[in-house]
Amino acid sequence: MGISRRAKHRRTAIFRRDGYRCVYCGLVFSDKELTVDHVQPRVKRGDHSPGNLVSACVRCNTDKGGRAAWDYLRSRPTQRQNFLRYAVHVWARLRRAVQDAGR
Repeated sequence: MGISRRAKHRRTAIFRRDGYRCVYCGLVFSDKELTVDHVQPRVKRGDHSPGNLVSACVRCNTDKGGRAAWDYLRSRPTQRQNFLRYAVHVWARLRRAVQDAGR
């Protein structure tokens, strides 16, 4: 069973919006090398809204796992800077959580 047409469209829209860049490592990838990451995971009450979704390479998304972005980025200052530089469309409250995690 493949992903729905709606999910494919959302995925492509997120990649385009983020410039096909992983918001964590900052590198640009092809669409086949990217995944859509939930900044606040679904299991932690995150949703599928564009303000909670970012482009992430397979490696970074696998490394992040099911953690919230602020937990993942707490001890990763370079990736946190990349996130704050490139994830400009993320909800303000989620960006604040990432900023606060670095303090």
